[in-house]
Amino acid sequence: MSKYKQDNVDQLSLMFKALSNPQRLKIFLKLCKRCGASKCEPSDEGIRRCVGDLGEDLDLVPSTVSHHIKELRQAGLLHVERHGQRMECWVSQEALDQLMTFFCQTKDRAGS
Repeated sequence: MSKYKQDNVDQLSLMFKALSNPQRLKIFLKLCKRCGASKCEPSDEGIRRCVGDLGEDLDLVPSTVSHHIKELRQAGLLHVERHGQRMECWVSQEALDQLMTFFCQTKDRAGS
């Protein structure tokens, strides 16, 4: 296995580990819903969400949401940006592309 492939496997492993927690997966999916069918483009009305708002319908306290956001960010799944007291986050398009490539390649291999 080449070094590039091993790095890719290591990164995917971090992503899957972060998404293995049900609450983190819910947060990630909630953010993905804002992406629409095309590429994610951060904008005021688009996919950016305030970290404080994410836990509302998931019944999570802000400190727990912050912890999950940190784990998702460290795995390369989210971007986070501070605007005064507001923390906004959005899904990394690069991570989505990497996951899509992985699953498409896996499907292609399984179908062969």
